[in-house]
Amino acid sequence: MRELKFLNQFFWKYRWRLLLGIIFICASNYFSVLQPQVIREALDLVIEQVNTYRMYDGFELGDEYFGVLSHSLMVFGIIVLLLALLMGFFLYLTRQTIIVMSRLIEYDLREVIYDHYQELSLDFYKRNNTGDLMSRITEDVNKVRMYLGPAVMYCANLVSTIVLVVISMLAVSPTLTLYTLIPLPLLAISIYYVSNIIHTRSTFIQQQLSKLTSVAQEVFSGIRVVKSYVREPQQVKYFASQSDQYMNMSMGLAKVDAWFFPLMVFMVGAATILTVYVGGLQVVAGNISAGNIAEFVIYVNMLTWPVTAIGWIASIVQQAAASQKRINEFLETKTSITDPAPADQHDIRGEIAFENVSFVYPDTGIKAIDNVSFHLKAGEKLAIIGRTGSGKTTVADLLLRMYDVTEGRILIDGKDIREQGLANLRRQIGYVPQDIFLFSDTIHNNIAFGAAEDPSREEVENFARHAAVYDDIAGLTLGFDTRVGERGVTLSGGQKQRVSIARALIKRPDIILLDDCLSAVDTNTEQQILGYFNEALQDKTAIIITHRIYGHLKFDKIIVLEDGHIAEMGTHEELLANGGYYSEIVERQMAEEVE
Repeated sequence: MRELKFLNQFFWKYRWRLLLGIIFICASNYFSVLQPQVIREALDLVIEQVNTYRMYDGFELGDEYFGVLSHSLMVFGIIVLLLALLMGFFLYLTRQTIIVMSRLIEYDLREVIYDHYQELSLDFYKRNNTGDLMSRITEDVNKVRMYLGPAVMYCANLVSTIVLVVISMLAVSPTLTLYTLIPLPLLAISIYYVSNIIHTRSTFIQQQLSKLTSVAQEVFSGIRVVKSYVREPQQVKYFASQSDQYMNMSMGLAKVDAWFFPLMVFMVGAATILTVYVGGLQVVAGNISAGNIAEFVIYVNMLTWPVTAIGWIASIVQQAAASQKRINEFLETKTSITDPAPADQHDIRGEIAFENVSFVYPDTGIKAIDNVSFHLKAGEKLAIIGRTGSGKTTVADLLLRMYDVTEGRILIDGKDIREQGLANLRRQIGYVPQDIFLFSDTIHNNIAFGAAEDPSREEVENFARHAAVYDDIAGLTLGFDTRVGERGVTLSGGQKQRVSIARALIKRPDIILLDDCLSAVDTNTEQQILGYFNEALQDKTAIIITHRIYGHLKFDKIIVLEDGHIAEMGTHEELLANGGYYSEIVERQMAEEVE
């Protein structure tokens, strides 16, 4: 139960629903316990009066006496029926309170997990795969909900039923009650033993389910690669092997669960036999009536489901504890990026300074940036050029504060970004990443996603023109209402890049950060986009990370990165005069254009 303590806050939030549910359970069981007492009275009445009836059998008075007896039994039957209706009514109210409460907590728990996922930093998502994240917010939460609703309801039902039944039994015969309840301690010991096995196996099953989900998610996301390499049989074989492991684990757990019901039935059957045997001796001794035996037999059968449910409840609780432990692992994970001023709303001019910045990726230990320093005034343009793996994208991640620097500091408008409001900082930076991601939604909504408020269709179309993608979209059957598929799969690489550019521009940011965002577009389209950049970025601070040299853009400063440190820095003319890596790129690009 240690792992499940986290859920107590939700029980407190919905305490009135829970309290009402428990009251309704007690009321339902109270009317249920009254039924055997009415049946006992009816049975005793029949036994007591049957000899009297036989005395008058054959006489006119006998028929009248039989009518009175029949009427009395009918009254008893109506009372039992009314008690059953009242029991069912309160049972209905129980489900309307406790089961509904479990659904509300399920909703709240998913919200808590999802909100926490949003707060976690980029390094968390690099350590954990998407399938595992999805499994914890779906399958694990479902397991926990079974504890929140059915387990709590049946546990309360178990306690109230046993208390009411045992009190009723003791009122009749303490001796007979003692013999009837003898099997229960043996039952408790059996449950404790089997529950430990269930808990261990449930943990491994949930871990395997997460792995299974991850495998499926990765294959579906990379289905084009799988098909192009004709790896469907291998993937099916691997998924089948993982499914077999999950099935074998689940079958093992089912076999353990299968012990519960026969064990409960055996114990209840033993209690019934003891009741009839000991009860018969008590009737002969004159301590109880024959109706009391019937009453006790009904009580024992009333205990059948609650006692049987002990195993089921224990199984649910153990599985919920295993799932909640997995949920808690992520909920207890703290983000490495903290927001010092969530309410910060100040404007950014766009002055950027890197002061002796170094960065080591926490998971791999790779030093991506080594003592990098540069300064950009507000409105200046910077190009960052370098070979693959030189640290260019890391500069963008650090500026967006996806990671915190290992050494040195980054200043925007003279203030360390670690002291600025995180949301405000990112809100005023327009970022087009190298790895383009589009949502499985319409093109309009993907572009509008970048705006602070819902933009009009006209605004979306204008920024699509600025990104030179308007004609492509207009040529589609549904135009801007075309759904792009998962990760934008229905669009070409160049189209996705330009939609992403439009999404960044509609944000109207103070700082533009473009990470190799024109690599998949042709020369004419590139010139259209750069033409707009020259006009739109005049008063904006811009950092463009690229492998190419854009002659249409005038850069105030160009940095060449090599192995994480600055190899060259200066203007276009200064770097050409140096005859280094930058001049090699320019010469190679000019030769390609001539060809």
